[in-house]
Amino acid sequence: MQSVIDTRQDHASLIVTGPDQIGLVSIVTTLITRNDGNIVSLDQYTTDPEGGEFFLRVVFRREGLTAALPEIDADLESTLAPYGMQFSLGEQSRLKRMAVLVSKSDHCLVDLLWRHKRGELPVSIPLVISNHTSVAEEVRSFGIPFFHVPAQGSDKSAAEAKLLELLTGNVDFVVLARYMQILSESFLGAIEVPVINIHHSFLPAFIGAGPYRKAKERGVKLVGATSHYVTKDLDEGPIIEQNVTRVDHTMTAEDMQARGAYVEREVLSTAVRLHADDRVIRHGNQTVVFA
Repeated sequence: MQSVIDTRQDHASLIVTGPDQIGLVSIVTTLITRNDGNIVSLDQYTTDPEGGEFFLRVVFRREGLTAALPEIDADLESTLAPYGMQFSLGEQSRLKRMAVLVSKSDHCLVDLLWRHKRGELPVSIPLVISNHTSVAEEVRSFGIPFFHVPAQGSDKSAAEAKLLELLTGNVDFVVLARYMQILSESFLGAIEVPVINIHHSFLPAFIGAGPYRKAKERGVKLVGATSHYVTKDLDEGPIIEQNVTRVDHTMTAEDMQARGAYVEREVLSTAVRLHADDRVIRHGNQTVVFA
């Protein structure tokens, strides 16, 4: 199997956002051309062609990209600034470093580790952290460092301080793969990288423990999962990916939970791939996703 890095060598991803104006696509594509870039793919969206917000994702190939990046970046800055546009430019061969936080449920964790080993996710995984030790050997079997950070009682300040010590400067984003701890607003502010969560899609219904039992009692016909960016508002951050599957009256609460876990794995891995591939642009409490 060809490595993810090999297929992305000399490829750049460019994200441009800002107020929509006539000619923006032409301005960006002309800039790429004069910097000897060849466009591989281009996606754009505007919320309203008259005064709306503009979103653009371009992947282009440029031989000797690493050496050329500073010059391209400077060209983008001088060209786009007069239009009030924001941009980010990155090498696709530089895989984003993803930390995974997990508690006892390992279905999402193991799925991510397996997909990473198979080369299906454009990420590196420098470490996995858990507030339990039950997944330690499984993580280490994939050759990935495991760290145990207990989080006991109502005061999580010591645990969060240790998390920050392990994560700060070492990762580009964090995934909560069924990490059953609430992260404080101060932690989210200090970590300074995106945090992605996964949970069942019953929310805001069936809050708290035993959601599948409550769903069974209510007679639901669909179960699903939601993956989103974490904000201080807990499970109300910008949604990246969602999916559902049908259930029926013959299923027990345990059957429904197993079906839900299957969807959680799929949704989280998709969200990770989209984020790592620079396909998600945050817009307020929403996202623009170029899938």
